[in-house]
Amino acid sequence: MKKQLIFLLFTILSFTSYAQITFEKGYYITNSGQKVECLIKNVDWKNNPTKFDYKTEEGSETKNATITTTKEFGIYNKSKFVRYSVKIDRSNDNTNKLSNTKEPLFQIEQLFLKVLVEGEATLFSYIDGSLNRYFYTINNSDIEQLVYKRFLNPPSLKIHKNNTYRQQLGNSLKCEVITINTIKNIRYQRSDLTKLFISFNKCSDSEYTFYKVKNPKSYFNINIRPGISSSSLQVRNSAISTRNIDFGSKLNFRFGIEAEYVLPFNKSKWALIVEPAYQSYKSEELVYLNVGTLIERTEIIEVDYSSIELPIGLRHYFFLNDQSKLFINASYLFYLSSEFVIDFKTINDIVGEPLSRANLEFGVGYKQNNKYSLEIRYSAPPDFLRNEFFWESDYKTISVILGYTIF
Repeated sequence: MKKQLIFLLFTILSFTSYAQITFEKGYYITNSGQKVECLIKNVDWKNNPTKFDYKTEEGSETKNATITTTKEFGIYNKSKFVRYSVKIDRSNDNTNKLSNTKEPLFQIEQLFLKVLVEGEATLFSYIDGSLNRYFYTINNSDIEQLVYKRFLNPPSLKIHKNNTYRQQLGNSLKCEVITINTIKNIRYQRSDLTKLFISFNKCSDSEYTFYKVKNPKSYFNINIRPGISSSSLQVRNSAISTRNIDFGSKLNFRFGIEAEYVLPFNKSKWALIVEPAYQSYKSEELVYLNVGTLIERTEIIEVDYSSIELPIGLRHYFFLNDQSKLFINASYLFYLSSEFVIDFKTINDIVGEPLSRANLEFGVGYKQNNKYSLEIRYSAPPDFLRNEFFWESDYKTISVILGYTIF
C-alpha cells in the first residue's frame, strides 16, 4: 500500500508540474543589451531569484535564464528585477545571534534587486529568507544599501540600532515636503520607504513608476473532515511462529476538524495544517496456539488499540484552474496518548508501550471551489511492541477523507 501511495504521489507531481505553470507577458535583457519579449513564469517570488523560466511564445518549450546571462527581467505591470554588483550587509537579525559590532559587514555580491519605485530616486529591495535589505540610487548614481542593523553592546545585553539609513535619506532626498521629522519617523520597512521615494519624485517633478507589491493575504480555514479508515494489523513472534497473527483489515468511520493556515507567499500554494483525531482498532482472530510442550489449543485472541493523535504538517497546492486544485500533505503525527493490548487469555497479555516517537504520514487530494475536498491519506505508526522480547507489530492505516470548508 505504501508503494502504491508513493507511486500515486509522483504521478500527481509529474502531472501538476505542467498543469500549474502560468506564464505572463514580460521581457529580459541579455548581457549584450538585447531586449527579448517573452512569457515569464510568475511564481510570485518571496525571495529575490537568481534564475527564472520563460517561453518565447505560447506552446513553445520552457527555457531557463540565470543571473549570469541576464541583466534585467520583468513581468509587465507587476515586477521588475535588475542585476547589480553591490555591497550588502548580511548581519544576522535574529535576537539570539546579533553581532557585537555597530558597523555593517559588507561583502560584494551580484544580485537581482527588485525595483519598488523607479524615477529620479529609485528604491530597490532584496529578500533572502529572514534577510531584508533596501538599496537606492539618485540620478543613476552608484547604488548603495540603506544601512539598518541591530547589535549588542557588551557587557550590556541591551539591543542597540544602527539607523544610518535615516542619515543617508536625509542627505539624498532634499525637497520641501521632506522634513527632518519625516526622516526621523521613517521605519526600515517597504511601506514607509516607498511612500518617501514617491513623495520625493513627485516633489522634484520626476516621472516615476511604482511597482506596487500586492500584499499576499494569509487566511485561516476550518475544515470538517469525515471519512472512512481501513486499518490492518499483523503481529509476529520470532521465537514461536504459531503466534504470528494477521488480524486483518477493519473499516472505521473517522471524523476530524482541521485548522489550515494558508501562508502569504508563493500565490497561496503553501499551508500549515493541524487535525487532532482519535484512532482505534479492535479485532479478534481464531488461532492455533502451542502454549507448552504438551498443551495445544485453539483460542480467540483479541486486540485493542486506541490513540489520540495530533498531526502537524505542511500542505502544497497545485492549481489546475480558478476553481480546482490538487494538493499533497506531509505531517508529523504526534501521539498525545496511546494504548495497545493483545489478550491471549491463557498466557500473559501483551501490552505495547505508549507511542512517544513522532511518525510521518502522507496524503494526496483534490479541492473544488475552495469548499469541497477529497483526500487519500496513509500512515504507519512505529512498532507497538518494540520493547517486547521476540514480538513486533505492523500496523497501517489508509483513509478516504471528505472535506468541507466552513470558513
